[in-house]
Amino acid sequence: MSTPTDAELVTDLLERVAGALGLTATVRVETVGEQLIGTLDGEDLGLFIGRHGQTIDAVQHLAQRIVHARTGELRRIVVDAEGYRGRRQEALERQAEQAATDAVRDGKPVALDAMTASERRLVHEYLRERGGVETHSEGEEPDRHLVVSPTSA
Repeated sequence: MSTPTDAELVTDLLERVAGALGLTATVRVETVGEQLIGTLDGEDLGLFIGRHGQTIDAVQHLAQRIVHARTGELRRIVVDAEGYRGRRQEALERQAEQAATDAVRDGKPVALDAMTASERRLVHEYLRERGGVETHSEGEEPDRHLVVSPTSA
């Protein structure tokens, strides 16, 4: 019996979780650069996504742990359903843009709501490219959040 590939491991996990939740979904797993992207397509996948993305984030974490246990390597794995990751990224960028605008206008730091590490990284990168502000994280998980400050001129 051959050893399953990373993609096969992730496919199996996503199919099992969707099935356990009673969802009908098509699972696709593809390699894009160094990362593995698992996507679920179907209707009513809100249960898989969970409140504020908690379920999909947990499944993504499990996928990373499973692959890491097999290979010993930390490989980036992204799990998405119904385009949730793209919608979430757009919402975070809008929130970050508003915070940056407020910070520059008022000349004082603006704290954002608590976010996951991957969401904080996304906002850090977005605002670094935007310029005019700097960011740092504060607090402890699960309440760790980003603070957006105007750069000193």
